[in-house]
Amino acid sequence: MKKHLFILLFFIVFSAFSQEKKAGIWHPTKVGFLYNKAQDNNFLFDDKDYSYTTETFKTQLFYDLGSWKKLNFEMSVQPQIQTLKHQLINEQFVLPTEENYQDKRTEFTTPKTMRLYAFELGFALKRKIIKNLDFLATIGLGIATIDTRTERLAKGFTFIENGSLGFSYKTTKKTFLYLGGNIGHVSNFNTQSPNNGFNIIGYEIGFSYLLK
Repeated sequence: MKKHLFILLFFIVFSAFSQEKKAGIWHPTKVGFLYNKAQDNNFLFDDKDYSYTTETFKTQLFYDLGSWKKLNFEMSVQPQIQTLKHQLINEQFVLPTEENYQDKRTEFTTPKTMRLYAFELGFALKRKIIKNLDFLATIGLGIATIDTRTERLAKGFTFIENGSLGFSYKTTKKTFLYLGGNIGHVSNFNTQSPNNGFNIIGYEIGFSYLLK
């Protein structure tokens, strides 16, 4: 399923660039910044085995992909840094059958701060609600690297997936304020072990500036 999503997004990007190159698709229409805070302890995901929180800082370049009827489509390029706080609560999650399981239990039950560095592509559907106010639905997929291993995810190469719903308000002729909610997932497609991954829900706030 995830592989199919990546293939689909690749063809969307390729088609958009091919069709809109003459219209300036290679030049961003807006630049922006987004802050996101999320955690695993929420109404959808509340795994008692561990605690996990994130703070994400994204820089954003926005590209118009066109419109259809009352809908507008937009792509964003989003390099980012995530600060992650993690602790294994239930040491029994690490089974005695694992190699050096006692050392792993000590390592993983110790609170730790980690970093995740990612490059993400976001694809947004926008619809105007009233003057200066748009509703946005966004999906994002990206590649990343995480600098610390846990009992749920190996150190190194991984993927991120995000879905967001929010509102963009045009505060001036060239500036926009965004407020939204986010659901996210981190895993590595079984390229390494372990790969239980993390699921989070949070909120996000962003600011962008119109270039044209």
